[in-house]
Amino acid sequence: MKLSIQKITLYRLLLLGCAILIASVLAMAQVPKPADVFGFEPGADYKLANTKMLLDYYQRLDKASNRVQMVTIGKSVLGKPLLLLMVSSEANMKQLEKWRSTSEQLSRAKIDEKQARALAAAGKAIVWIDAGMHASEVASAQMMPELAYRMATEESTEMKKIRDQVVALLMVEMNPDGLDIVADWYNGNLGTAFETTQPPWLYHHYVGHDNNRDWFTNNMPETKAISEVLYNQWFPQIVYNQHQTSPAWTRIFIPPFANPVNPQIHPGVTAGVNMVGTAMASRFAMKKMPGVVSQLRFSMWWNGGMRTVPYYHNQIGILTETAHATPSPRFYPPDSLPKTVGVGVTAATNGTEIFYADPWKGGQSRFRDAVNYMEEASMATLVLAADKREEFLYNIYVMGRDAIESAGKNRPFAYVVPTEQWDKGEALNLVNMFSQSGVEVHRATQAFQANNVSYAAGAYIIYCNQAFSPYIVDLMEKQVHPNQRLYPGGPPIPPYDLAGWTLPMQMGVTVAKIGSTFTASTELIKGLAPVVAGQATASSGYGYSLLRTQNASVMAVNQLLKDGEKVSVLTDETGSFLIEKGTNTDAKIQKLAKELGISFTAVASKPTVAAKPLKLPRIGLYKSWVANMDEGWTRWLMESYGFPVDTLHDADIAKKDLSMYSTIIIPDQEVKQILNGHAPNTMPAPYVGGLGLGGTMALQQYVNNGGTLITFDEASDFAIELLGLPVKNATEGLSTQQFYIPGSLIRTVIDTKHSLAYGMQPEVAAAFSNSRAFEVVKQKKEGEGGSETIKSAPEPKVEVIANYAKKNLLMSGWALNEDRYIAGKPAVLRVSQGKGNVVLFGFRPQFRGQPRATYKLIFNAIYESTLPKSSGEASPKSE
Repeated sequence: MKLSIQKITLYRLLLLGCAILIASVLAMAQVPKPADVFGFEPGADYKLANTKMLLDYYQRLDKASNRVQMVTIGKSVLGKPLLLLMVSSEANMKQLEKWRSTSEQLSRAKIDEKQARALAAAGKAIVWIDAGMHASEVASAQMMPELAYRMATEESTEMKKIRDQVVALLMVEMNPDGLDIVADWYNGNLGTAFETTQPPWLYHHYVGHDNNRDWFTNNMPETKAISEVLYNQWFPQIVYNQHQTSPAWTRIFIPPFANPVNPQIHPGVTAGVNMVGTAMASRFAMKKMPGVVSQLRFSMWWNGGMRTVPYYHNQIGILTETAHATPSPRFYPPDSLPKTVGVGVTAATNGTEIFYADPWKGGQSRFRDAVNYMEEASMATLVLAADKREEFLYNIYVMGRDAIESAGKNRPFAYVVPTEQWDKGEALNLVNMFSQSGVEVHRATQAFQANNVSYAAGAYIIYCNQAFSPYIVDLMEKQVHPNQRLYPGGPPIPPYDLAGWTLPMQMGVTVAKIGSTFTASTELIKGLAPVVAGQATASSGYGYSLLRTQNASVMAVNQLLKDGEKVSVLTDETGSFLIEKGTNTDAKIQKLAKELGISFTAVASKPTVAAKPLKLPRIGLYKSWVANMDEGWTRWLMESYGFPVDTLHDADIAKKDLSMYSTIIIPDQEVKQILNGHAPNTMPAPYVGGLGLGGTMALQQYVNNGGTLITFDEASDFAIELLGLPVKNATEGLSTQQFYIPGSLIRTVIDTKHSLAYGMQPEVAAAFSNSRAFEVVKQKKEGEGGSETIKSAPEPKVEVIANYAKKNLLMSGWALNEDRYIAGKPAVLRVSQGKGNVVLFGFRPQFRGQPRATYKLIFNAIYESTLPKSSGEASPKSE
């Protein structure tokens, strides 16, 4: 019996299909499951996979599956690789550059409508999903290998569509250093009373939780690397950032977010965020996963977080907060269910809330629950992206076109950063912050005019006729946060994180806003703008002088001091550095001028102005066992500018010879944390307690003997109270209904004639975040009456270096009754005590590495601590 040609063809197709299916099954069988590598299922009770285990798994997955490609996009602070998995279908993986290019073209929106529609129709949705960055929120890092495995192997109709329509960027861990810190701590305390405690040190080497507050300054290597992927390479339409934990007695927080929304954000972004949140809510509802809450606490106002910076790039930024951030199980008694969840703005738990319609009623809570909720939220995002692929691609183009067309209309035409700056280095840093986040920056190749003002060649121009102009305008302009209340006349609803952050104000950079069109000959800067070499004519005489106006001058001076060069400080109104010429000084000066962009002036003969010899400071930085982000930021700043710095724990302060330090710094921290630390039995014995009486007395003796103590913000209260300074905190005891500045920029006037203000601008923006102002208190002398008297002693000298302005205090953000309570009051003081000094900052001059214009107040206080106090008097010890 002969078979027809049609039947033969059919049989061949069936055989081919079977072969493909068998090959697929065999390929799947070769792809390892996470449990095969870890020895336990992700989310198992009492189990945590560390960075080594995860790296091992991802390497095996990458090798076993042609649907996965792993790349290293950078290194962490401590040198661990930052790994990114790209996951899609086999066919898509062969054309990754095509899909990346399509995403960039649509995101940049420089193409016409017809091209955009064609690209959107043919392109693939780009979706970023990360495993978080806060290492104490451990579930996402454990979930990610399972999600990656499912995406690489699952053959469901749903997953096939995801692979066909989406290129997923899975950022497997943004803080690998912290993951190991937390895993080691948990495993080391497993089975003890401290099993669920957190490490007594930061889980990011420098900034701890603030690694999610670094997304427009990009100070850390992790944020630099990821910003490059998001805004200069892949331009995803959705950026999903995983977090823990949700409000108590819920399972997960999802969008929609709370009010307010920043007016710079395109309404299409807000609608897209709500759409993703709705997709998540629907999936949880259909899978009978209760406890899904929205609209509490997290808003869409602030710029600077992992999920908020995407808004200003027309990307849909998603944050979820999932419950249960420990591998240890916990039972929630159902009869203890509260009536509401959330703090301030709340949701009822009786099932009557639109955004909390299916409350969680309590019971057993396990680590695996967190993994499940994160995985399903991720799947909901991927399914939506696959279903609406073309819509998301086209929408990001439309939002980009809208931004371009707004230039010169409801947005400025451009911003110009002139060549003449108080601190040229910070002007360069400003434009490079924009470049790192995908903004196109131009440099004028010839002089030009705009708004009837002439600008020299070399000025930077940031045009707003580009897709990311919402980001440009938001960072350049002042913020005006709405005055929100829980109810009319009631307490204020605090902004989520900050209310104001305007970069030129914080950095002391002059920027001109140009409203109308102008013509200039320019070149597009590719990558980062290079340092413009400073001038340094070789000295044939005494040496060189260096002004203090640039922060980078501190790097140069510290390097010269380390090299053994002789550096002094002139006692004139500038306080310039004087470098005495040695054998190889000329070559060193030329090198520093080129690398740092600072200018040295040749000095023919020894100046007639007196000069005090400067020594390389040696800094002791207090580090409580209560992990403190402000300590980390301070340490980062000191190391970045070349200051030798030692960490001083409580026992070091009490027992160490502190005279070896020219300066001791106590960063912003609650007084009770500094003084008492962790209570007994709440942490392992080595990490309980604080400075106590012994440490406080040691600090007082240190200052009396000639040392300099510097305190930031709330730590100033500690110095005032415990050292008995004739100063008080003017904001102490005020309720948030009387006075409230939760995170804004406050106008501050500097006494530029004071030695601690050398190189400072007359007016700066202080980063005021629940900070303080001072009042000088007249001391009672013995015999003047009253219950508190002091014995005759040298009267402390109180010097005011900076005051908050008398009017127009609020520069950017939101403030309540600032004119009444802090206007004209001291913001920075130096108080003499014994032979030494205490420098009190009412705010944080190094807040998150952002307020570059106030750095010099710290640097000057440190340098001053090494100088001889008077003629013939020895300076404090230094290194």
